[in-house]
Amino acid sequence: MGGRFQGRTAFVTGGSRGIGKAIVQLLAEEGANTAFIDLNEEALSKATSELTEKGYNIYSKVADVTDSEQVENAVKEVYETFGSVDILVNNAGVIRDNLFFKMTDSDWQTVMDVHLKGSFNAARAVQKYMVENKYGRIINISSTSALGNRGQANYAAAKAGLQGFTKTLAIELGKFGITANSVAPGFIETEMTMETAARIGISFEDLIRASVSQIPVNRSGKPEDIANAVAFFADERSSFVNGQVLYVAGGPKN
Repeated sequence: MGGRFQGRTAFVTGGSRGIGKAIVQLLAEEGANTAFIDLNEEALSKATSELTEKGYNIYSKVADVTDSEQVENAVKEVYETFGSVDILVNNAGVIRDNLFFKMTDSDWQTVMDVHLKGSFNAARAVQKYMVENKYGRIINISSTSALGNRGQANYAAAKAGLQGFTKTLAIELGKFGITANSVAPGFIETEMTMETAARIGISFEDLIRASVSQIPVNRSGKPEDIANAVAFFADERSSFVNGQVLYVAGGPKN
């Protein structure tokens, strides 16, 4: 099986559903040995079966990105299984949406821990293998919410934080042949946006219609749209693209 990621190994957090699953699928299709972790055991098992049935080289494990030991152990196992860890995609995410005055300590901390601490844990775990190998691609999934979004003070702050994290990794790791970039999705049809529709009390179809009316390309995003952008940053040929944030939202974002 050929492809632009032949001989490379990718590690994706939150890879069982939605955007994460689309990323895993595309990287595997294009030849990468693909590893992913997730907390959702049922979704992880289902995704693993689907992908292995297609003949891809897959490693998967139930692990919590907020637990550095679990992340380090998973990355070590991936390295021992495939011989390298070349691409990291920090995709694991949660939402705890609420208007600011109603937001609890737990709403805030959970979102910070998964997005920021989780990305820190995974990046720290992979970088030693990448530095040793003098090659790496780190892609952090941000969001258009980083620019501000009602009901998402926690999520917006975390997703903006990921952009600063990305740019700092780009500066520190660039000399080792490692790039760090960020993809910031706009409205994408996933389980997470279904949860948003339920929270604000409208049907998913109505949420899609309302969102599309604001999107210049006149359609909503699909997980594959994000996977394609991730694959661009993950490509060996993107070595001079570093510290960038790419908004994949069907229109311009500031």
